[in-house]
Amino acid sequence: MRIITSMRFAGATVAASLSLGLICQAAGCSLLSRVKGPSKNAVAANATATATATPIAAEATPEATPDALVVPHQTVGHIVASVDGEPITAHDVVEFSTAVGHPVKVDDLANNDEAKAALKALISQKLVEKELQRYADKVNEEQVDSYMEMVRRDKHLTPEQFKAALAQSGMSMDDFRKHARQEIEKEMMFKQQVRDKVDITQADLQTYYDAHKADFTVVNERLKIAQILIGVPQNATPQQVATLQAKADRIRKEAVAGADFADLARKYSDDSSKNSGGELGWFGPQDILDQIYAAVKNLKPGDVSQVVRTNHGFHILKLDEHQVAGPRPLDDVKDQIRNLLIDQRANTQLENWIDTDLAKQHDVETFY
Repeated sequence: MRIITSMRFAGATVAASLSLGLICQAAGCSLLSRVKGPSKNAVAANATATATATPIAAEATPEATPDALVVPHQTVGHIVASVDGEPITAHDVVEFSTAVGHPVKVDDLANNDEAKAALKALISQKLVEKELQRYADKVNEEQVDSYMEMVRRDKHLTPEQFKAALAQSGMSMDDFRKHARQEIEKEMMFKQQVRDKVDITQADLQTYYDAHKADFTVVNERLKIAQILIGVPQNATPQQVATLQAKADRIRKEAVAGADFADLARKYSDDSSKNSGGELGWFGPQDILDQIYAAVKNLKPGDVSQVVRTNHGFHILKLDEHQVAGPRPLDDVKDQIRNLLIDQRANTQLENWIDTDLAKQHDVETFY
């Protein structure tokens, strides 16, 4: 096997394709942007370079690649590498580099470090795609359902709004399910092969914490709150008030029993925040009613308050987060620091995995 020297560009490109963010975040595109199929050109399908960094990479066109006919030292149809016997042409390198936002020229590839890096990234992508095939049967329909539900809630859309947004972007629910499955496969592979193998020690956590204490110091107390409001008309009769309070008590019991708070808010709340699952955002103690602050200040994050009566009606409150003024203890932020350090080291770990493990499992050759 012969493979060109590893370069940072390659690792960064493939790492982007395996990022664990939601759809299209790596490219800064709309969550529900249309997912495009592979580019259709004269090059064989197994040599076509499509960008795996996001599912919406634009298709390359001859206008976007002015060297698509003939270059001084070679034609773009010239084979410059192969993976398990599947050819990669110079045109594939041009198309791939354009799709990921780092367009290169392939004339005199042997003396062009940027073109070599793009080719290395494309080879890495193809190795990862082959590895992904091993995960195709490891994703079940429940996982796909959960992924789609997570995306919908993250965008604060009702099921009907979500379906409409997909349709507006040119995608069917089946299209999105296929995309969701692919993203889960990537996430599963990335976790097992890369993230789980990054070792973060207690000493690493302490060192980072000591060096960044200002980042973990809260200047002013803040609370992140969600609510379900059962409104009470100003001229409500005692019977109406009693009925509405009973309704609020019933909803609170559902929330405490484990029902999804955001879904309950969308279904029952009389406040405009229902559209965002009841999320109100961050507040200082001085920004909220005394009754509200008293009801949530002693809760643990994730807890639901007792029903609170104000002039607006009956409030059921959920404390999402509570930041108390002063330095946050290491125990409170160690998971945050661990994830940050894993993210920092994941690119290097990914490169090592591709170059040492995947490359050894496949026949990779370069011809220039």
